[in-house]
Amino acid sequence: MKDDRLSGKTAIVTGGRQGIGRAIALAFAHAGADLIIADIVFDDGKLNALAKEIKNIGRECLSIQADISRKTQVEKMVKQAVKRFRKIDILVNCAGVWLPGQTLLECTEDNWDRVIDINLKGTYLCCQAVGRVMAGHKSGNIINMSSQVGLNPGTGAGAYSISKAGIIMLTRQLALELAGYNIRVNALAPGIVKTDFNRNIWDSPEAARQLSLSVPLGRLAEPEDIAKATIFLASEESGYITGAVIPVDGGWQVSAPTRRE
Repeated sequence: MKDDRLSGKTAIVTGGRQGIGRAIALAFAHAGADLIIADIVFDDGKLNALAKEIKNIGRECLSIQADISRKTQVEKMVKQAVKRFRKIDILVNCAGVWLPGQTLLECTEDNWDRVIDINLKGTYLCCQAVGRVMAGHKSGNIINMSSQVGLNPGTGAGAYSISKAGIIMLTRQLALELAGYNIRVNALAPGIVKTDFNRNIWDSPEAARQLSLSVPLGRLAEPEDIAKATIFLASEESGYITGAVIPVDGGWQVSAPTRRE
């Protein structure tokens, strides 16, 4: 459904090639925003296909290959965005990696570095580079993607849980530091979302049914569920909210005291 909540806004969405990032980019386009979509994977054509879809909606879109764990690539992405659109109103940090089933005792140093560098350091580098642009305009909105396992530990989450917990404190610290520049910084903490990112844990109907039993609303999230919450945080409807971490998990967090593992 089209609306105009983000009309005139320009947004960067990292990890935009598929899953939650793709759903957010499309939702933003339908809400009137022009987009910069970035992803480390470029050669499979999915990012450019999404850019074409966004343009067909009637919005401008720039697709960029970027490894957000590398400062030079993040800065190049931001320069390209500013050159094309002259401003950045919204940043959504959606890019991330998960190595399923690895406990902290099993995690190798290389795997730890990969998860922390992409999820936590990458989010920070994007916030830093885009935040400087926003500070110059005295306006901006940053939305980071944490997780339910950033709020509570999860079986098999390992380094991923640590990285997502770090994003929560990064969000709160930036919200404090950037408030004087009229920049809001918030985070979402999704539960299990049905994407290719975690397909191995929900792909069978029985697995999805069992997982849904722990969710009070009785189902796993679709990417569009997260996109709707992101639209709220990106719009003026949430204009007095900053430093918040909002679970989008169907009630999973509030049901934690009554669950039996």
